[in-house]
Amino acid sequence: MTVPSPFRGAMRLPAIAAPMFLVSGPALVIATCQAGVAGTFPALNARTPEQLDDWLAEIDTALAAARAAVPSAPVSPYGINLILHPSNPRVAPDLALIGQHQVPFVITSLGHPALPLT
Repeated sequence: MTVPSPFRGAMRLPAIAAPMFLVSGPALVIATCQAGVAGTFPALNARTPEQLDDWLAEIDTALAAARAAVPSAPVSPYGINLILHPSNPRVAPDLALIGQHQVPFVITSLGHPALPLT
């Protein structure tokens, strides 16, 4: 299996920090990525789509600054856990933000990705 380009040369360890409910957020994701391990968080830890947008912008800005400050240091990509269960009314707006921010990878859970998002 080929290693996806966002991960090549960007990780100290081939590991992903699990998205932990109510624990994972921007500070943990940023620190994890700066340590060379892919950081993740559940989209629903951000209580609103507006907060999710803010969190993604904060992560994007911090990781870009870390890459610029020390270009030779591995700064891992980050990901987001998107709950696809039909009871989650935020699937569509959160997915739109994930695309807008070009989140490097998405972990899905509790649902089927082929289900309609409306």
